[in-house]
Amino acid sequence: MNDLQGLFDRVQSKKREMKELRQTYKDTLTNTPGYKQAVDDMTMMREKKKHIEQTVKQQFADDLEDLKTDIDSDMVLLSDLALTKIMKGETIEIKDKNETTYEPIFSVKFRKMN
Repeated sequence: MNDLQGLFDRVQSKKREMKELRQTYKDTLTNTPGYKQAVDDMTMMREKKKHIEQTVKQQFADDLEDLKTDIDSDMVLLSDLALTKIMKGETIEIKDKNETTYEPIFSVKFRKMN
């Protein structure tokens, strides 16, 4: 239990250090000559690019949304079936059309309790 808490504390400390380093990085960029002009130029070009993409995307919006919904529901079903098989003690192995083998990956995440 102490090792878990110690590791958690170390991760939190490194996250604070990373946050401070990112802030220093941003400050340095802000004070670099020519940076603001480059950012403004990029922003203008991104807006132009986004406008063109939106115009073209409207032509494909319905088909893309339908496919996305189908894929999401199939992935949920795939996960449920895999979990059911694992709980029954069966091994799981899936192959694609190129004979590449896939195995399930499980992860655990922690969230704050308030």
